[in-house]
Amino acid sequence: MIRASVPKNLKRWFIIHGIIDLFFAIPLIAIPEVVLQVFGFQIENVLIARMVGAALCAIGISSLLSLEASRLVYDAFLTLKIIWSLTVILSIFLALTSDNTPNSIWLLLGIFGFFSGVWIYYKVHFKSR
Repeated sequence: MIRASVPKNLKRWFIIHGIIDLFFAIPLIAIPEVVLQVFGFQIENVLIARMVGAALCAIGISSLLSLEASRLVYDAFLTLKIIWSLTVILSIFLALTSDNTPNSIWLLLGIFGFFSGVWIYYKVHFKSR
């Protein structure tokens, strides 16, 4: 049976994740050339970087706005976050087959892998309660 309350720790993770998303999103939208250069990526098409920033912005702001949402909303967000993080991880692994992949890709893999684990943990525990 599904309980009505959302665990406080999950709400904290949503806050942390929302802040981290915005930390990366705003520079990706505003100054993508600088962000790409810092992370060692080629600066060929800043539109793609801005689109990633927009996606991070949407997920981050939605996470922060959903803090008082119902358990069903959190469950839906967990599904979205799991799909997002796992597809990014898949994309990173596909990029690793390229010779010109910067070393910063390992940092990104670590961040997305960590959060993917957090979201999967809570998704499993949501279903078991």
